[in-house]
Amino acid sequence: MKENAIGVFDSGLGGLTAMKELCRLLPREDIVYFGDTSRVPYGTRSPETIIRYTRQDLNFLSEFHVKAALVACGTISAVALDKVKDEYPFPVIGVIDSAARAAARCSENGRIGIIGTPATIKSGAYERILHEIAPQCRTMSIACPLFVPLVENGHIEKNDPLIVNAIELYLSQLLPFRPDTVILGCTHYPIIAHTIGDYVGDNVRLINPGREAAKTVRDMLNVRGLLSGRETGSHRYFVSDSIENFETLGGIFMRRSINGEVHKIDIEKY
Repeated sequence: MKENAIGVFDSGLGGLTAMKELCRLLPREDIVYFGDTSRVPYGTRSPETIIRYTRQDLNFLSEFHVKAALVACGTISAVALDKVKDEYPFPVIGVIDSAARAAARCSENGRIGIIGTPATIKSGAYERILHEIAPQCRTMSIACPLFVPLVENGHIEKNDPLIVNAIELYLSQLLPFRPDTVILGCTHYPIIAHTIGDYVGDNVRLINPGREAAKTVRDMLNVRGLLSGRETGSHRYFVSDSIENFETLGGIFMRRSINGEVHKIDIEKY
């Protein structure tokens, strides 16, 4: 698999929420995933650092002559995407626009909650799009800096006490706002959506940005006539730190073993 793959990247494990949806929607496609596990999380970094990391990530994926790259990271989509996407010969698609549009379609009471990393929340990216496409909606945004490191360290089981405590810490501020829709504004968050859903209640719709972005990639490739015609695609995973940890947690989330499919690279070379 040296050309015409779809590239997917994130700061770590969270982008697998988008990878999983791409595999389901586009089973004939070759997909290359990169998780920058040595530098996770991105959400507490400066904008300058996030932009530098993003260029390195895209430079690596460029080696596969990708036909599209999915930025499966809310932080990068909010902070760096507009600054780097025109530097590459392939379309670079983020997760914010499609998730915001899905939330606007789903919300009935016009109250939309947004949770994300500190960098994503500080950027105001979701709010800008929502207020453009649905000016009547009201939003409440909350930064949840502990969620990513907890997920990356394996706290992904339903009702894990550390996750429960972190959810209560952050989302107790959200409940009085009475949203009927909440954007999981970081691709790590759908991994713990079951516990988030239990806390906010069954009547609240959770928007998975990876799922919505995967649909956007599918539709874009279809319109451009770039969908693969092969019988089945292949998947490869690359990380910048421990292979073993990623294989274990990634296999749990993908619901199949990915042992032997994960390779370590030196991202600083790019």
